[in-house]
Amino acid sequence: MDWLSKLVEIDHQFFLFLNGFHNDFWDTVMFFVTRKETWLPFFAVLLCYIIKNYKNKTVIILLFLALAILAGDQVSVLIKESVQRLRPVHDPVIQDLVHNYYRKGGLYGFLSSHATNAFALLTFSAYLFRNRYYTYTLLLWALLFSYSRIYLGVHYPFDILGGMVLGYVVGNVFYRVLMFVENLFFITRQPTIASTTLSKQHAATIFLVFIVTFAVVLISSRNLYAFNIL
Repeated sequence: MDWLSKLVEIDHQFFLFLNGFHNDFWDTVMFFVTRKETWLPFFAVLLCYIIKNYKNKTVIILLFLALAILAGDQVSVLIKESVQRLRPVHDPVIQDLVHNYYRKGGLYGFLSSHATNAFALLTFSAYLFRNRYYTYTLLLWALLFSYSRIYLGVHYPFDILGGMVLGYVVGNVFYRVLMFVENLFFITRQPTIASTTLSKQHAATIFLVFIVTFAVVLISSRNLYAFNIL
């Protein structure tokens, strides 16, 4: 198992490299980035375009999207409890070198539920909207959201990578199940999911909301840092 030890060592070193770039300002930024509540306006816009584009199929789409995220979350927790790989903040090998901000989380970290959920949403919605600009925006958000877990010291890079893979698989599977259910029960109802795409204008709006939300995070963090509130 020498190869496994080398992978673990690489993971440790890459984590320490990424986790080492920190200061008080970025601590505050990543505190907000890692919180799902921060992105509620972003998610609300996605919901609006699902409703606008798919009309009477909105409920079934949201049902399968919710199931994808729930399944990914629960499978990631099951894998955590099965693999039992310690988070960096709990790992006696490197815990004294870890920059941890906010909280330490549970004992085990492989694989990341944050990354799993983010990439399940990315994969499912990218198939749904079929717009590359939207996909790039969601990929940027998912990477930022996932990276925050490394910055905060609660996940190794391989924890994130494992979550990305699981999220992709789960999002893919549930989208294909959605297609099967639509073809079996709802194919006569318009619009058909497979023939509906997100317009460039709508994709641009989603990108703008992402940028504005992140800008608000940066400005709020600067003010909180300046007044020593956090």
